[in-house]
Amino acid sequence: MGCEAWGQRYASCNDPLTRKYMEISEKKQSLVCLAADKTTMAEMFSLLEKVAPFISVLKTHVDLIDDWNMDDWMRFCKLANEHDLLVFEDRKFADIGKISQRQMGGVYNIRKWADLVTSHLISGPDIVDGLQKGWASVNRSGSVLLLAQMSSRGNLLLPEYCGDVVKLGRTHNGVLGFIGNGSDVEGIKFLKNLVGENKMIWTPGVNISVGDGELGQRYGDPREAILAGSDCIIIGSGIHQSADPAAAAEEYAKVSWDAFCER
Repeated sequence: MGCEAWGQRYASCNDPLTRKYMEISEKKQSLVCLAADKTTMAEMFSLLEKVAPFISVLKTHVDLIDDWNMDDWMRFCKLANEHDLLVFEDRKFADIGKISQRQMGGVYNIRKWADLVTSHLISGPDIVDGLQKGWASVNRSGSVLLLAQMSSRGNLLLPEYCGDVVKLGRTHNGVLGFIGNGSDVEGIKFLKNLVGENKMIWTPGVNISVGDGELGQRYGDPREAILAGSDCIIIGSGIHQSADPAAAAEEYAKVSWDAFCER
């Protein structure tokens, strides 16, 4: 399968999950990752069925689910895969490599169903190797998004730290890319300049209704984020708290793809 819209980036990409994301996004004409921050399995299934045609990635926080059990969760992930979605667990790993490898197992057994996970790099680059060993132990492959920036007010991921994260992550085959701050256009441009074309930038903190949200969250314009260099916009409340999640997801898909084509 070719990816005309992604052009040379697709042709020169060696990471299977990056290529798969490009293929899905072009097929659906959507650079939208849904942050499905619901608290029951029924809510998760209902939301997925409504918005699946308009999103390319499903981001989860598995430990938010009050009635979680492995059987229902695996059924949910299977359904997401059938809808041609990557499953992205926003775990934000931060421990040493050995512990992170073990945390990929445990009660949630993330290594069995997640295609992508997030990780801080505060403990050093061995954490990525540990996460990769987690997937390898169950004969699966996955990839990591490193937190280079955050969109929450007062966070400590300052430009110098961001630069160090990118320097260490740019050459690691287990890293799909970096999480940027979608509420800060200049910050995305700064990150894009560091990252270049070989890795991706995915950005939370975007909403068609820009401004401040709850508990220090800030929102920027999705179109501006993509024009500045974001390759995927992560949308939570803008979709799942909408009166019509499907219509909202479709609107974000159109905004994201139009901006990408413009870029």
